[in-house]
Amino acid sequence: MIIIMEPSATQEQIKTVVNALHNKGFKTVLNHGDVMTVIAAIGDKRLIEPHSFQSYEGVRSVKLIQEPYKLASREGKSEDTVIEFSNGVRIGGLEKPVMMVGPCSVEKDLDGLLQVAAAAKEMGCQFLRGGAFKPRTSPYDFQGLEEKALEYLAIAREKTGLLVVTELMDTLDLDLVCNYADVIQIGARNMQNFKLLKAVGKCNKPIILKRGGAATIREFLLAAEHIMYHGNDKVILCERGIMGVDNTATRNTLDIAAIPVIKKYSHLPIIVDPSHGTGRRYLIEPMAKAGLIVGAHGVMMEVHHDPENASSDGAQSLSIPVFKDVAKRLNKLIGRIDYDNKHLIDKA
Repeated sequence: MIIIMEPSATQEQIKTVVNALHNKGFKTVLNHGDVMTVIAAIGDKRLIEPHSFQSYEGVRSVKLIQEPYKLASREGKSEDTVIEFSNGVRIGGLEKPVMMVGPCSVEKDLDGLLQVAAAAKEMGCQFLRGGAFKPRTSPYDFQGLEEKALEYLAIAREKTGLLVVTELMDTLDLDLVCNYADVIQIGARNMQNFKLLKAVGKCNKPIILKRGGAATIREFLLAAEHIMYHGNDKVILCERGIMGVDNTATRNTLDIAAIPVIKKYSHLPIIVDPSHGTGRRYLIEPMAKAGLIVGAHGVMMEVHHDPENASSDGAQSLSIPVFKDVAKRLNKLIGRIDYDNKHLIDKA
């Protein structure tokens, strides 16, 4: 249920409505717009007569939400969510798209990671991504360096100023990852790990939530709802491909249409991951462009200093020289860098 207050509603009137909802067992989230305040009420609407709130002073209208994802829905918040970081980087809304790049896994070669980070910084990227804890299909595959990898990412951040993105797999590691990461990623395999979603919902870090390989858009947004319900509204969605009918030509089917669909129904920012979405190096650039053209707020790409010898996902990782060429064209597409005049249009 959504309660829209009058532009002239006082703080006392808003508080009266909120208290009445709390007394009925509802949880409330306030969205203070430029003109009016909207109260999202989450709970069992059978406990009240929703339109009884129409008689409260300062209430303009009451609206019942059809979508089960109330906090992530545009019915609850019409304006786009924009997530801002301490260094001024912003994701969402009409902000220029960002780039998140780095190796699938952080490996023992710190110098290799620093090479990737330096190239990312040079090309105007804002985030360095790298896995410390790796969910692998086979128990015999490389599982990650864990805290040592986080230490390496922190060193790279110190040298370049890039924000660090890394994946969390277990609630037991939450405090450790929070100590190092600027953004916590919840991978596709954990999209419906509700205990994990609840845990990151209680932390104060921005969360990248990746779409599960067999998840519908409704299920995807409901997973985001779990995080938001527990108090964390800094959620960034990531379309990274779903299972298709042909997994020989591509690793997954990158659902480009999901981006404008999600932007229609949700205010949350959404980025695209063409590396996991295709599993093929040559498809990263065209699918990144496709994602940006339909409205993605950013691109996540895997970049490795020596892809042929990478511990994981080498086949879908760009080498540093190829990455620079791709990044140059992507930057030109989004108008971030004017290469003809050799300068950054927007360093953020």
